[in-house]
Amino acid sequence: MSGEDTDIERAATAIRDGNLVVYPTETVYGLGADALNEEAVERVFEAKGRSRDKPVSLAVADADAALEYVRATDREQRFMREFLPGPVTVLCEKREAVPDVLTGGRERVGVRVPDHPVALDLLREVAPVTATSANVSGRESATRVADLDPEIREAAEVVLDGGETGGTGSTVVNVETGDIVREGPNADEVREWLRK
Repeated sequence: MSGEDTDIERAATAIRDGNLVVYPTETVYGLGADALNEEAVERVFEAKGRSRDKPVSLAVADADAALEYVRATDREQRFMREFLPGPVTVLCEKREAVPDVLTGGRERVGVRVPDHPVALDLLREVAPVTATSANVSGRESATRVADLDPEIREAAEVVLDGGETGGTGSTVVNVETGDIVREGPNADEVREWLRK
């Protein structure tokens, strides 16, 4: 077993135990916890100092895995197959298993499939995992482990180092309404697809 495999195993175990993990994505470092465990999700909000009415997305290993946690329309599914994995978060209607604490009480949850080998290795071991930037709310997102806020580093049981990341948060899309909620990488391609 290589060192990276051991780190992934440690991170997956930490998440299963309700603890927090920092993991790399193609955009910025993410703060991961079991997205279906209300107490673990609460820890994410606490570590970030994030308002409870601001929803957190969930990450899975592929678009098909997302369908266990969301009710996606045909159009949403086509969109996910086109853009995921990639720096895009798709807002879909959540299923009952997804706790309200994750979505700030909203009916939709963001779905993310990060295009990063370390993140995907982790998500193949344990999912869904919270997908939110690994920083204290209001501070810069971390693109390197060295940039992590001390509070986040302290709150995380395991930090997976995947080198420097892309640096811009994902594009957040409501395919149903055709709206781009937050612009990030691929926003132009997303806009083009939504016009179809």
